Amino acid sequence: MLGQRIHQARLAAGLTLEALGQQLGVSKAAIQKYEKGMVTPDSAKLLKIAKACGVRTEYFFRKQSVELTDVEFRKTSDFGVKREEAVQIRVAEMVEKRIALLNAFPKSPISRFTVPDCVPGKISALGELEVVADGVRREWSLGLNPIGDLTDTLESLGLLILVVDVEHKAFSGMTATAVVADGQQYPVIAVSSCWPGDRQRFTLAHELAHVLLAGRVAASIDEEKACDRFAGAFLAPRAAVIHELGEGRHRLEPRELYRLKHEYGLSMRGWAIRALQCEIIPHAYFQSLMKLFSSRGWNRGEPGDPLATEVPQLFEQLVYRALAEQLISEAKAAELLGIPRMQFYRQRWMEPLDAAANQ
Repeated sequence: MLGQRIHQARLAAGLTLEALGQQLGVSKAAIQKYEKGMVTPDSAKLLKIAKACGVRTEYFFRKQSVELTDVEFRKTSDFGVKREEAVQIRVAEMVEKRIALLNAFPKSPISRFTVPDCVPGKISALGELEVVADGVRREWSLGLNPIGDLTDTLESLGLLILVVDVEHKAFSGMTATAVVADGQQYPVIAVSSCWPGDRQRFTLAHELAHVLLAGRVAASIDEEKACDRFAGAFLAPRAAVIHELGEGRHRLEPRELYRLKHEYGLSMRGWAIRALQCEIIPHAYFQSLMKLFSSRGWNRGEPGDPLATEVPQLFEQLVYRALAEQLISEAKAAELLGIPRMQFYRQRWMEPLDAAANQ
């Protein structure tokens, strides 16, 4: 198990055998022996491996292992297989911590996620996703108003939501099912931290669609397009789009789309697409609007203040809850949050983290 953990930590950090060996002052062959379990590194070497790979030494001895199945990536073609593998390892490590925390509670503090009954067994046309999105919002008591914190909403439903630091712009997000040794399964959605809030939220809704529609989309329909359609309809329902824009328009003002972006958390381009899908604007005008976006560079970055990103809060909240109920120790809490124990102590008791904070 130790060798496998070293191997996974190295891959997740994007290090070659040679690169890790150089940081430890050992050969590539020595690292291979560590990973194959032929040689056990001493404590000093293990500390260096942990530092080089950006993990805490506890990672190498964690008993809870997770297998990710049904993995689906939202990415471009230049995000290669090695990067995919590194993201999966990182996500699995984050999931391990969450499941270890959940297992500390006598009764699970989160709901078990289930697909709403309103989701049909087969989706035969993209237009059906409008009705599906409305039904899901109704089943989850979301109404037609903007969803203020999509991450919090999905976490409260039992989905494990993760934000992964991946600087490569080719990666947006992924879905998977986390399978634990005892047979328990958890749906997982991971998104990149490098995108603005509107892109992040659309990715969350898109990946949610993958979870909800798995095995339900007809072979004649592109599943990615189906997930995009659901995401747009979920973030901005047809009734809300018509209410905001009116039933028929000849043109849309960029400032109007900007305001709606910050109200609903859906990009300006996303609102233009929703206006087309809801038959509020003709296709010819939509094409001219997209040409305007392209000419002004808005496809690369929309104008004005970017939408703030969302950060999952539930995991940290549950760490402190478990600590308060004496279900975990302070040392375990610090390990789960991935910070030094002294830093956690100061954070726990709301103390300044450095001397400069006292000035």
